[in-house]
Amino acid sequence: MTSHSVCDHRIIGPVTKPSSRIERRKAELRQEIIDTAFACFAEKGYHATGIADIAGELGIGHGTFYRYFENKRDIIDHVIDDLAARIIESLGTDNAPDAADSLAEYRAQVDRIGDALNRIFLEDRRVAQMLLFQATGIDSDLTMRLYGLLDTADSLTAGYLEHGVERGYLRADLDTVNTARAVTGMLLAAIVHGIRNPDVQAVDDLSHAIRHLLIDGVRKH
Repeated sequence: MTSHSVCDHRIIGPVTKPSSRIERRKAELRQEIIDTAFACFAEKGYHATGIADIAGELGIGHGTFYRYFENKRDIIDHVIDDLAARIIESLGTDNAPDAADSLAEYRAQVDRIGDALNRIFLEDRRVAQMLLFQATGIDSDLTMRLYGLLDTADSLTAGYLEHGVERGYLRADLDTVNTARAVTGMLLAAIVHGIRNPDVQAVDDLSHAIRHLLIDGVRKH
């Protein structure tokens, strides 16, 4: 594993470019630390990875690491913050819960959101693997934070379903709360399958099967 190979696969998304050369270099090094840390987590596990491992891979001193992050746990928080921001951004404007006024618009909206979530969660599978399989074993605070993200996903999904019921293109008797929880469960399972089998066609087929359930299983007949 080298720092070059790590940085070819960036954990967080693009951010606004810093204005000066010094600021750009600081942002680049911060990104390199994050990418290298996740490569180490994937290879050795979170608990077995030390600051020395991350710094050694990058060829930087411990002091340099601590100028950017308090500890390796701080890196996880940073990545979760970025992940949440990217998800919220993908749900804006045309993808907002109250944006669709017909079944056709809802269908197109589900497709856009599905494509966006696939990109966010599966463009670098190390993030999903860490959050789903290692993060709950780090500490109770992080576990509760992930549970909070799950609750937020349920609430957001319920908002889409409730709007569809109100507009008349989804079933009037739909249990929006528990259906939203079922949808979240399907999405989590899809991410796990995507980690296990990264074949693009397999990921796409499963994603579209979920979308059909999410539309035809709840639409008004």
